[in-house]
This record gives sequence, structure tokens and C-alpha cells, in this order.
Amino acid sequence: MITGWIDPRLLRDFQAEGTDAHRLCTIEDGWVERFGSDVLISFKRLLARERLLEELQTWADSVGFQVRRVFARLIPTKSERRESPALVIGDPSESLQTVATEWYLQFGIDFGTGYSPGLFLDQRENRRYVRYIAPKRLLNCFAYTCSFSVYAACNGAGTLNIDLSKKYLTRGRENFALNNLSTIDHRFITDDVRSVLPRLARKGEKFDSIILDPPTFSRSPEGKTFRVQDDFEGLLISALAVAKRDAHVLVSTNCSALGERALKVMARYCLKETRRAAAFHRPLPLADFPPRTGASSLWLALR
Repeated sequence: MITGWIDPRLLRDFQAEGTDAHRLCTIEDGWVERFGSDVLISFKRLLARERLLEELQTWADSVGFQVRRVFARLIPTKSERRESPALVIGDPSESLQTVATEWYLQFGIDFGTGYSPGLFLDQRENRRYVRYIAPKRLLNCFAYTCSFSVYAACNGAGTLNIDLSKKYLTRGRENFALNNLSTIDHRFITDDVRSVLPRLARKGEKFDSIILDPPTFSRSPEGKTFRVQDDFEGLLISALAVAKRDAHVLVSTNCSALGERALKVMARYCLKETRRAAAFHRPLPLADFPPRTGASSLWLALR
């Protein structure tokens, strides 16, 4: 087996649990992810892309994995330089959309509408945890394509989904439809989370599960910027104002400067400021992600 590629037994485990969206390989300068029968290579240097392309075919042949198409994207040093993945192998006349499955739930994937295709694979265990705790009302901040909300809705929860992008919230509605879920008990708000949270607090709205997985950097249509290192603390304080006494709150980020220890320090400060108490819960490690890769995450179990 080529170094860095997942074991065939793990591939069979994913298939048995109804999951065809996961990491295939991780090296120092890039990684390879699977979305159904399509593959996405993310690379920091051109040599890494060529190496991963070559190894992909060797690995796929060795485990009997059928690759339909291969896309590739450069990992830029600055987020504003991110571009949609380019088709490397496959029929260019085909649609850039497909469907991926995670624990038998379906999610739309689109390689042509932005840097990320629609499902963050390093949040898989956190999504499973949402299904496990079965909230009645979930607040999904920075909802993107609403994958957390799909998991909550499967157990009958009502959800409120907030994102700056109307396009992504539309894709979120489509994910509900893919799983035969009605959107009647679900709200979708195109707005800045930091503006919405105080309004919810003034209305007295409360949630028993809150998802805080903000981007490292974003800019609203009005030009207001969000930097996770500067603004996460205030965001969590605002979120705690709409959290029920026994709520579960996820704090998560891909910012390399905010590891689990930093998240815990921030959470303790915010709890003290809001006179709340909580136990901390770490999500289970992902078998397809090497240690210290993917998002840093921490669950707050309020009490």
C-alpha cells in the first residue's frame, strides 16, 4: 500500500455504513477526497498534484475502486484567491454536479460553484453527534449547505439556518429535498450571523443545539469583515444568549492558530462572562484524517 492512502478495510467500513464521502489520502503538501465516484485533489504545489494523480491510479487499481472523474484545486495562501476545482480527468461535457452519501444521507456536490464543493468532510463526526443528541431546535450559524440541519431534521428537529450566501442556503434546501425532508419547520435567513443573534435574543428565542463553525475570513455585502481570530469570542458570547440551559454548542474552526486548547480557553472566558457553566466534549477522531489535520472542534454541554 502506498504511504498516506487509507487501508482497504477502512474503505469497506465506509461502504458498509453508507458513506461514500471521505478522505482517501493525506500528504504534507495536499490531500485527496472522495465524493461518490468523483475525486477531488487539493494541493499546495504542482509536484504534489502530479504525485497524487499518479498514486491515485495505482491505489485505485489495487483496491478495486472505480474513479469516474478527478478534479483538482490549488490551496492558496490567501482565502480570497480561492478558485473552483478544475476537471483533470473525465468528460468535460458532463454536469459538474453529483450526489455524495454520508451514513445514508445524501448531499449535493457541485465542483463548479466555488472552492468547496458542498460538504466539509472533517465535520462528519460532529454531524453524527447532532444525530445522537437529537435536538428539538437547532441554530445553524454559517450554515453553508445546511448539512448539520439535515442531520437534526432527520430526528424531527426544527432548524434555523443563517448564512451570508443565498446561493448556499438554496443548496441547503435542495439537500433537504434530496433526503425527502420538508422545509416547513425550518427557516433560512440570508444575513450576517452577528446581526441576527442579537435579534433572536431580543425575541426570546432559545435553542438546545447551536453550531458555530465560522469561516476563517468573510466579508458581508456591506463590507463588514469577519476574522475568526478576532471575532469568534464575541460570536460565542452572542450565541450563549440564545442557548437553553442544557444546550449543546459546537465551536469549531479550520484556523491553524486556534487549536483545541485555544478554543477551550476562549470557551471558558465566554462562559465566565455570561455566567454559564458547561462540560467539554471532544468529538471522536476521524479514521481517515491523520492527527492534527482537519478542523479543531469542541462541544460545550451547558448546564
